[in-house]
Amino acid sequence: MNTMKKFLLSMGALFLLAQPLSANQWDVNGDGYVTSADITAIYDHLLIGAMDFEMSAYDVNRDGYVTSADVTAVYDVILNGFPANTTEFTVNGVKFVMVNVEGGTFTMGGSADDTEHLSDEMPAHQVTVSSFAIGQTEVTQALWQAVMGYNYSGHEGNLQYPAEYMTWEQCDLFIAKLNQMTGKNFRLPTEAEWEFAARGGTLGNNYLYSGSNNISAVAWYNGNSGAETHIVATTVPNDLGIYDMSGNVWEWCSDWYGPYSGDAQTNPTGPESGTEKVMRGGSWYVPAKNCRVSKRFKASPLFGDDDIGLRLAM
Repeated sequence: MNTMKKFLLSMGALFLLAQPLSANQWDVNGDGYVTSADITAIYDHLLIGAMDFEMSAYDVNRDGYVTSADVTAVYDVILNGFPANTTEFTVNGVKFVMVNVEGGTFTMGGSADDTEHLSDEMPAHQVTVSSFAIGQTEVTQALWQAVMGYNYSGHEGNLQYPAEYMTWEQCDLFIAKLNQMTGKNFRLPTEAEWEFAARGGTLGNNYLYSGSNNISAVAWYNGNSGAETHIVATTVPNDLGIYDMSGNVWEWCSDWYGPYSGDAQTNPTGPESGTEKVMRGGSWYVPAKNCRVSKRFKASPLFGDDDIGLRLAM
């Protein structure tokens, strides 16, 4: 047994100060806690020589490599707790997490080097958004059921699957009831907020998908989903620690759908009226090109399907 492993094992008593938080970037082994077991998992991964594994669960600090720096990142969380950029809420026994997103300015829309971009993603334009919070995951069937008292999602078997099959109007009713129950002011994200968060906010690295250029690392799409939704937060998160903003289910936004303007904007909310609402992010059903962070989709607010869900903002 070498010196590094002896040291890690000797710290076992200290690591009993486990930090509980469902599926997050420091929970390498996915057991719901951050403990010495996660450090051991990284150590074992290093032993097999897999030093370069972009956006894997072992790449805790998301620098594109698995090194001793990832061990340090887990160690810091065990000693000091999680970064204070999340807030946890509980409704009828169901917990969900909101990620605080620092406002900033970004380029919204398609880019010339993205060969898949469509005309409605152009022109790319400068947008400034104020700080807001957004769901760490898509709304789960568990949360939908806790608020609404029913669950008619098309994909069954686990309440941690994303809620789906609801229309935009049903999402509006869900949020109104959630606000009544919590006394908070939850809402759907604007399209600009959604894209800013999907790109990683001020920490973003301009990835094609939310958190990586490797779609299989961050998204459930038709190339890896097996024609099913998947438990939320089972892919790698983006730079803000947000999961599934590419793939799994499409996510309704608050905006009416309309063409982009090339003008710089601050906190845009879309057209004042329309016939279709914006959806973002792609789903388990669609190809990779429809899971890009700039991809726009639209549907009647009365339309629902088994690959359409929602993510909260506030």
